[in-house]
Amino acid sequence: MSEGFIPLSVPSLKGKELEYVTEAVRSEWVSTAGSYVSDFEASIADYVDAQGAVACQSGTAGIHTALILAGVKADDLVIVPTLTFIAAVNPVKYLGADPVFMDCDDSLCIDPKKVRAFCTQECEMRDGVLFHKASNRRVSALVVVHVFGNMADMGELMEIAQEFHLPLIEDATEALGTYYEEGPFAGSYAGTIGDIGIYSFNGNKIITTGGGGMIVSRSDEYLAHAKHLTTQAKSDPLYYEHDEIGYNYRLTNLQAALGLAQMEQLDRFIETKNKNYDHYQSLLKDIEGVSLLGFREGVNSNKWFYSLLCEDLAIDRDALISFLQTKGIQTRPIWGLIHEQAPYEGAVAYQITEAPKYRSKVVNLPCSTNLEKEDIDRVVTMIEEAIA
Repeated sequence: MSEGFIPLSVPSLKGKELEYVTEAVRSEWVSTAGSYVSDFEASIADYVDAQGAVACQSGTAGIHTALILAGVKADDLVIVPTLTFIAAVNPVKYLGADPVFMDCDDSLCIDPKKVRAFCTQECEMRDGVLFHKASNRRVSALVVVHVFGNMADMGELMEIAQEFHLPLIEDATEALGTYYEEGPFAGSYAGTIGDIGIYSFNGNKIITTGGGGMIVSRSDEYLAHAKHLTTQAKSDPLYYEHDEIGYNYRLTNLQAALGLAQMEQLDRFIETKNKNYDHYQSLLKDIEGVSLLGFREGVNSNKWFYSLLCEDLAIDRDALISFLQTKGIQTRPIWGLIHEQAPYEGAVAYQITEAPKYRSKVVNLPCSTNLEKEDIDRVVTMIEEAIA
């Protein structure tokens, strides 16, 4: 059995990362210009079959940019999930708009039935624009998060977006490489179905640039505008003329060199994630009181994070996390619900009944791509010891 500390999620840097980063340093193109940036963008776009890709500083920067592209303005409302990392929602506030929080379904992703109910019962269409009746405010976009490498029900959500004229932004920051195998979007990757998609390359993601993001779209217009906004909205490539508010959101050539090397290993990373998930499942399936959450039927998931649902245990979820920490095993609780947190007190939260159940019962287990079978054996053995 493995010894030592087992972290929650750390990157694997065993490809050409050092070679490419060294080459970038030797070229002296280390900032936001350089061939690795364009090569990395092309690699992502080609992999997910997007029209194009624009690299940026982070997934958060990508979501902020996407909301601008979608036309979100101050005092608008934007439909978002409450069960997600807060970075998916904060950019709504950057623009002076406010979120409308939605519940999750059993995939942990936003519940399309409740989104439809909100749009139908709490809102009305006026000249092709959706308005929230109680506040008389425009609802200007829908943000969908593909949680832990799962995919939301994009069939239903795209129908809703089209019916109510809502630009749909896919936060696929956790779902690079996940795609539909069945249904109307068979073969389509997370991030490429809605109007704009976002990926993240934080250190714990399935590939990393140390920190960074990528914007993808089917629209050349969106892609061109994203490039413009993320490079300080320069209207002239030589002279310092700017035609709108822009942002210093570009990824560096050094980071892109790291990302390109990581992309060369993405298929192997996904294969390892799936293999390790299956091993966890084989060990956990007969343990009473816990279950490993699955992924949507018809979806080939990257299985980025593994989620253990804890029910009817002799100890509570937080005690389990603490026990595992004493045994050198890093786990974490799922996020706190955003609508319950201080920055969002008083926000509209619509029929949220399921998310609180998951909030108190889910533990994320170690899931690095360099995790060994013996590490998983040890994690599960310690879980059994804790709940015995």
